[in-house]
Amino acid sequence: MLANYRNLFLGLDEAIKLNNGRWTKYVNFDNAATTPPFRCVLENIRDFAPCYSSVHRGAGVKSEICSSLYENGREVILKFFNASSLKYDVIFVKNTTEGINKLACRLIGSKRDKVLSTLMEHHSNDLPWRERCDLDYVNIDSKGKLDLDNLEEKLHKGRGEIKFLTLTGASNVTGYINDIHGIARLCHNHGAKIIVDGAQLVPHKTINLQGGNEEESIDFLVFSAHKMYAPFGTGVIIAKKDSFVDGMPECRGGGTVKVVTLDKVIWDEEPFKDEAGTPNIMGVVALLSAIRQINYIGMSNIEMVERELTQYLLNNLKRLDYINVYGSEDFEEDRLGIVTLNMRGLYHEILSEELSKKYGISVRNGCFCAQPYAQRLLGIDKSEIDRYVKNPDLKKPGMVRASFGLYNTLEEINTFIEALERIYKSNGL
Repeated sequence: MLANYRNLFLGLDEAIKLNNGRWTKYVNFDNAATTPPFRCVLENIRDFAPCYSSVHRGAGVKSEICSSLYENGREVILKFFNASSLKYDVIFVKNTTEGINKLACRLIGSKRDKVLSTLMEHHSNDLPWRERCDLDYVNIDSKGKLDLDNLEEKLHKGRGEIKFLTLTGASNVTGYINDIHGIARLCHNHGAKIIVDGAQLVPHKTINLQGGNEEESIDFLVFSAHKMYAPFGTGVIIAKKDSFVDGMPECRGGGTVKVVTLDKVIWDEEPFKDEAGTPNIMGVVALLSAIRQINYIGMSNIEMVERELTQYLLNNLKRLDYINVYGSEDFEEDRLGIVTLNMRGLYHEILSEELSKKYGISVRNGCFCAQPYAQRLLGIDKSEIDRYVKNPDLKKPGMVRASFGLYNTLEEINTFIEALERIYKSNGL
């Protein structure tokens, strides 16, 4: 029996109205996009609201409370990742996308700078680099896993020239987890630094930023609070100390300087230099509340629940011969609670709509902001891709994704399987 964590959340048991007028309990299998809030997060926001004030901007008592919580929050975050403030800085941003864009702006000095990415990336860890540097991609295998031999080959060939490898900690399409510490060791041995897009990985797996030794340590980690049960729009960059000593911030203004005259600017130290404007203190309150709750539950318990859910779904899908699962059809330890599929003979958008409107099951369909990766998994050739480039409004191939949070249940998976069976029959497929 899996532990039931549903009482820790708000809104999970709200009934929704279907197209036929019937009311049913909502099933949320779209956690890879955004997660519902912990109850305690909203309670802490409510309790903190009377103290809401400016951060780093005033001498009033409320401002001091907010500033203290904001600064202490950096230590809470570093402790969550077993990292030390002597080695790392914490920079608050809006989300992972903004964080990676900031890294691309601040770390790249020339179009000649060589950076490696991979073919399994979310657009947010691909597009920010394209126009700024000499970008190359590490290949994937037939199932969508990173080709480590190809990675090592490229690092060896570009030894001393490749500055960064920027890769996802876990795919938002297949759920495959990359061995970030083994890859970090490989990068460091070839003179490169590693940037980890942790948007999918952080809420579901324990991350030790420092690894087993310095060679295995992560240089940069970026993640979002909205995928770890904390709304209000906060993201975080964790960067090794002195990563941004040189250069000016790409976003400039209040809070980034020590001295300004009409002809001179003396920039502040990190992390303040890269946190322009009034900080999102409520977002930080939400994130810290979520971290406390996750620590209380225990990441090992979260992993166990999501592993059982994923294995249960995959085992049940095997008996539906009209369902195609992308990546591996079997449960593997190096994957998160993400299962991406298609139903034979039914367009992915129609399947997603029927699941929602007829059965109250929320999934995601499309290419999940990872079009090059999805195109590889779907086996779309270049001539077909060119058709969509010439006419972007054409209906595009895609998939349907079910992604789990720690509150999902086996009963919800049974509902999902039954819905798939009914949809297949009702469409005469």
